[in-house]
Amino acid sequence: MMSSTSSNKNSIMPCAACKLLRRRCTKYCIFLPYFPPTHPERFAAVHQIFGASNITKMLQEVPVDSRADAVMSMVYEATARLRDPIYGCVGIISILQKNVFELQSKLNESVAETMALKTQLSNVLSSSLLYDPALPDTMLLTSDLSNSSQPAEFLNPEPYIV
Repeated sequence: MMSSTSSNKNSIMPCAACKLLRRRCTKYCIFLPYFPPTHPERFAAVHQIFGASNITKMLQEVPVDSRADAVMSMVYEATARLRDPIYGCVGIISILQKNVFELQSKLNESVAETMALKTQLSNVLSSSLLYDPALPDTMLLTSDLSNSSQPAEFLNPEPYIV
């Protein structure tokens, strides 16, 4: 009984790669830090696209501090390739570039429409007799009305008594 608990302490839970490949996982396993047993689908996708020996070769060629990024790139490419076997990531990038182009065009149209409306508003306000160019977008109703030739009853209207 004592030996079974001590052997459980020395053994580690196999990484997703070793579990899928049905091999014994050691603490020096190259896959252990990047394919934890909690995410077996990651290694399954990468294994299906690249193969275990190619993954091992790629990880050995990459510096240790860059391996996590390399694994995430492989996982992304593998899942994209499984969804779209012909184009993979390139298909996703093309769709996103098309969306950016369409949105940029819509933005340019909106900016042009905004500029046209501002120009139109400026023309309307400058042609108005109630517009003071020194105070943009402001109407000076009281000062212009007090200088007008309107009768006094229109300047200060009193409520009608019925």
